[in-house]
Amino acid sequence: MQNIEENNLILVIDVGTQSLKVSIVDDKGETIAIHKNVYKDPYFSPKNGYVEQYPNFYYDKIAESCQIIKKSNEKELNKCKGVVLCAFRDTAALLDKDFNVVRPSILWLDQRSAKLEKNIPFHYELIFSIVGMMPTVIYNRKRTPAIWLQENEKENWEKIKYYVPLTAYWNYRLTGKLVDSAANAVGHYPINFKKGTWYKDGSMRNTVFQIPNSKLCPLVKVGDIIGHITKKCSFETGIPEGLPLFASGSDKACECFGNGCLKPDQIALSFGTACTVDVPSKRYHEPEAFLPGYLGAYKDIYNLEVQIYRGFWMLKWFISEFAEKEQAEAKIKDISVEEILDTKILNIEPGSNGLVLQPYWGPGLKRPNARGVVIGFSDYHTKYHLYRAIIEGICFALKEGLETIQKRIHYHKVDYLVVSGGGSKNDIICQIVANIFNEKVKKIQTTESSTLGAAMAGFYSLGIFKTPEEAKEKMVKYQKEFLPEKEAVNKYNYLYKKVYKKIYPKLNKTYADLKEFSNNEIQ
Repeated sequence: MQNIEENNLILVIDVGTQSLKVSIVDDKGETIAIHKNVYKDPYFSPKNGYVEQYPNFYYDKIAESCQIIKKSNEKELNKCKGVVLCAFRDTAALLDKDFNVVRPSILWLDQRSAKLEKNIPFHYELIFSIVGMMPTVIYNRKRTPAIWLQENEKENWEKIKYYVPLTAYWNYRLTGKLVDSAANAVGHYPINFKKGTWYKDGSMRNTVFQIPNSKLCPLVKVGDIIGHITKKCSFETGIPEGLPLFASGSDKACECFGNGCLKPDQIALSFGTACTVDVPSKRYHEPEAFLPGYLGAYKDIYNLEVQIYRGFWMLKWFISEFAEKEQAEAKIKDISVEEILDTKILNIEPGSNGLVLQPYWGPGLKRPNARGVVIGFSDYHTKYHLYRAIIEGICFALKEGLETIQKRIHYHKVDYLVVSGGGSKNDIICQIVANIFNEKVKKIQTTESSTLGAAMAGFYSLGIFKTPEEAKEKMVKYQKEFLPEKEAVNKYNYLYKKVYKKIYPKLNKTYADLKEFSNNEIQ
């Protein structure tokens, strides 16, 4: 173990949808201490398609994990020079005038839809229609929890004084200040990411989400100090009183930085509950039409991102629905069920013997009507072919997302891709990525790259590193590379161009018909 007396330390709180990690990280990129808290019940569903959780549920888990870190590593905790918080996105805390929670948060996984009882001003509707943005506006408005609350829970909406990202609420519990990093307002908020400010009431963009400025919290720039750990918080969590809490980015922004991706030819792929492809850029661009570029984990950087909504959640879905035998075997062997399944797909040919999956198991901004599709079934296909096809389908979708971004920014060079998230543990998946993208793929020293990126951002904010490049040089260590295999590349190129990219255009009208049927509009 390194001599921690020589290294700077920082505390990172990394909150995910399924679990959270509290870590002490040093300025060499080493994790000195970590406690992972897996939620027994990550959310609850009052109705089919509803996904909710209380903001204090996560804060209590943060406090619990920090206390465990203190018990086992108090000396190291007391040496930390600051705190950085990163978390999942697009979920609001709903607070009254006294900062108490009015109702559970509606999580980003939630499927409810607003009816849009209130129209936007006609002149804005006309402008949106002229530029071809109206379908995107309608989709965003239907998916905005604030609008759903105004339509369905008017009494609660009247009680809500503050409609803020979950991270803002946790910042309040940590520092006593209800403020947030401008990079954390990803999702259904009236945020101008180019400037890092809220759109003003009455502006064209603000009318889309119907959240008045009076209900939003102040924003601070990425890299600034949000506040300092209060005495009350210190008692609850064990974090030393007075430590500065730094404003950084969301989980995906920190993940991109932690992967060492600093330029547009260094591509970050995240294989988490939601899967993303992120391209870092010093210039602001929209990665897709009408989709904003997000602020990154440190100042003067944007993340151009395309998301696969359900992502590697689909592997958990597969395991839950089809892998009961493999789960029992994994339990006996004391290994993960994924390891069992890896051995099953290892000898399946690239392209899953002609089985192709399109992973639209959840809605998307660009394709709001799309559904998941699997085509090419034959009598020789097994459930293991389906498992591999899920992995390949997610990679196809991410490749399509990268191509969209590259086309919009007029930059097509790729130096390498870096994979992170739970899926990156699997070398088979990394090799599939290299073959589908036909690019070199790298893995870093840890699967917790969002934690690493948050630590890098914190040290950069502290001035311990003078540039992001220095942070990368000192803290990111690439430990394994995967190179494309020609025969597999040729098979994947054929399926991607001849089959995968043609599925959505061919089925678009069918998706709309299915949506109409599912909405019970057929009598």
